Amino acid sequence: MAVVVALALFVSGCGTGGTGARDEGPAHADAVGGSAASSPFAPAPAASVTPTPVPDTKEAVRLVKTDPEVSTQVKRDLQPCVSDEYPVDVSYGDLTGGPADDIVVNVLSCGDAVSVASYVYREQSGAYRNVFKAEEPPVYAEIDRGYLVVTKQVYAKDDALSNPSSENVVSYEWASTRFVAKYRTRTDYGTLGGGDESASPDG
Repeated sequence: MAVVVALALFVSGCGTGGTGARDEGPAHADAVGGSAASSPFAPAPAASVTPTPVPDTKEAVRLVKTDPEVSTQVKRDLQPCVSDEYPVDVSYGDLTGGPADDIVVNVLSCGDAVSVASYVYREQSGAYRNVFKAEEPPVYAEIDRGYLVVTKQVYAKDDALSNPSSENVVSYEWASTRFVAKYRTRTDYGTLGGGDESASPDG
């Protein structure tokens, strides 16, 4: 009888033991073609796999700083403006249909808060990869109803920073391995304040 009890306890102990490394879900069943050519950069232990609901500025700065796709100039200029506050706008959302929310990061200038670069990061195989970048300031990227909307202001030679000559807005849609332009809108600002706006679909 004692042998039977001991055996039962042994089996019970094995059944309730730890599982070791946690399974975070299946690998990408929708294997994205061409992604292997992109250079992954190591994510933070937990936040990169499951982003927090509130935009994480420190995580965004770390992604930009360690991203080989980001220009040396942007990395050099990305410094805290006040204390340890970095000039970045961060948002999470579903742009690419990946296993976790995508991260959109806009890097701003300290003096006038102009967006100098925009990036989108997609989680693939446990690491975030750069799938979009725009480094021609002033440029700003945001998520709008599943589209990546990028706004770029255009300045003539004598334009003041507060008075661009025109504005280009491009809506991008994720197509399997990359973003493709879907809609374009151009607004020319007239000297009398009226302006001229034109829109056209891409495709």
